[in-house]
Amino acid sequence: MKLFLRLAWRNIWRHRRRTLLIVLAIGFTMMMMMYYDGLLAGFNQAIAGNAVKIMGGNIQVHAPDYYDSLDVVPLLAVENDSQVVAAAESQPQVIAASRRINTSGMVTSHEGAFGVKIIGIEPEKEALVNLVAQNLVDGRFLTADDQDAAFIGQGLALAMDVKVGDRIALVGQATKKQMRNRTVTVVGIYNVGIPEVEKGSIYLSLKEAQELYGLDGQVTEINIYLKNLGSEDAVMAALDKQIDGYAITSWETNYPEMAQTFETKGAVMSVFSVIMLLIAGIGILNLLLMAVFERTREIGVLGALGLKPRQISFLFLLEGAMIGLVGLAFGVGFGLLLNLLMSKVGMDFSAFTSMTEYTALITDKVYNTMGMDKMPERIITVLVISLLASFIPAREAAQNEPAESLHFV
Repeated sequence: MKLFLRLAWRNIWRHRRRTLLIVLAIGFTMMMMMYYDGLLAGFNQAIAGNAVKIMGGNIQVHAPDYYDSLDVVPLLAVENDSQVVAAAESQPQVIAASRRINTSGMVTSHEGAFGVKIIGIEPEKEALVNLVAQNLVDGRFLTADDQDAAFIGQGLALAMDVKVGDRIALVGQATKKQMRNRTVTVVGIYNVGIPEVEKGSIYLSLKEAQELYGLDGQVTEINIYLKNLGSEDAVMAALDKQIDGYAITSWETNYPEMAQTFETKGAVMSVFSVIMLLIAGIGILNLLLMAVFERTREIGVLGALGLKPRQISFLFLLEGAMIGLVGLAFGVGFGLLLNLLMSKVGMDFSAFTSMTEYTALITDKVYNTMGMDKMPERIITVLVISLLASFIPAREAAQNEPAESLHFV
């Protein structure tokens, strides 16, 4: 095997310029794939990380039969909610665990009625982690002792034609299916740049929601906020060991459409990357086919010395694999350096925040990760394409008859 490795290494550098061009093509493609993987992960942190702060945290804990209920947003109390909060906040990845009441209802003004989610929150905790509290544009945020006070989005305020200080009527269903209504004062308005999200929710203090919906001292869910997106599975596994008999789900389960959006972006780039690598693979095919014709007499000598056709074929496959590995080494090395630089410098996308609803959630620069998540599959893809590109030249070399090859001019 050592002999084959030495021969293959020597052969790929016989024509340095051609080999370097192919190595650079593979390396550049690999580098760009790693850069895109790092940038996409950075986008996920910037966009999805902020989205989950608005929509209800990275992880949610509900009563065990919460998802079996026929109600869209069931008012099922979480038993021993303080114990769940303590277990969550004991995890190093957790920033905060906030108790909530979440139900559906309607809010009305002189402009009409609007279907909304009515959310009772712990204002002191939510102020630290929830973007709605951090994007106040008028009035103030809620306090724990607020009564008959509501915090709404700018999209809903515009649709209802209300401002801070105006009164709006709130209607919702309590635990025993009875309807509850209350007139509340708008004390604050937030703007996160997504009108549809802002129209869909209205916030009350937890104390107010508990009184209104017959949940004295109880909550229907616990929202857990993490330092980094992607840590959900580890935290959920740890919680399963500490607390038992709860429905614990991540944002990917609760908001599948958002998770699907990011998966689709990654899949599109993967297809594009494979196409780029196939083009580089054509270069390997061309290089090795030329080598077969240029080294016809050498192939005949190898056959005359006793190398079997499958060994000659293996030599050419090894050369293709080596070219792929050299390109990989170049691409991975420069890809890591590029991502390391961009993880420190970041890219300012503030000019593009108005392009889509999701990009409106970018509140700062986007910082690349190291792009290591998909590296194993990227490496396998490069090696497979390199070997496939080497297959035809390897077969051609193996089919040469030694006697004919030695007389080739």
